[in-house]
Amino acid sequence: MNALTSHTRTRVIKTPLGPETPLGRRRVVVLAVALAALAGLLLLAPDALAATGNNVGSNLGGLLRQYAGEIYGGIVAIVALVFLINRRYSELGMFLLAAVVVAWMVFSPDQVANTARAIGQKILGG
Repeated sequence: MNALTSHTRTRVIKTPLGPETPLGRRRVVVLAVALAALAGLLLLAPDALAATGNNVGSNLGGLLRQYAGEIYGGIVAIVALVFLINRRYSELGMFLLAAVVVAWMVFSPDQVANTARAIGQKILGG
C-alpha cells in the first residue's frame, strides 16, 4: 500500500431499507396503495369527465384527430409529389388508393365496423 491509498478508505453505511425490514415493507405498502389509487383515478376519470357538462375530453379528442388528419394529409401530399416528379403514375394511383383506405380505417373506425358487419351479413346471409 502506498501513502495515498492507506488514508482514503471508503466506508459503506448500511441502512435498513430493504423489503425485509419494517421500514422497507411500509414503503412497499405505501407504494402499492398509491399505485392502486392512481389506477382507480385513471379508471374513473372518463366517467367523471362524462358526468360534467363540459366536454373537455371529447373536444380534446376531436382537436387531436383534426391535427393528426392534417399531418397525415401533408405527408401523403409530399409522398405523392415525389411520385409525380419521378413520373410514376401507376405507383401514385396505388399509393393514393392505399392512403385513402388507411385514412378511412384509422379516422373512421365506426364506419369500418359497420361496413364489415354489413359485408358479413351479406356473405353469411344473417
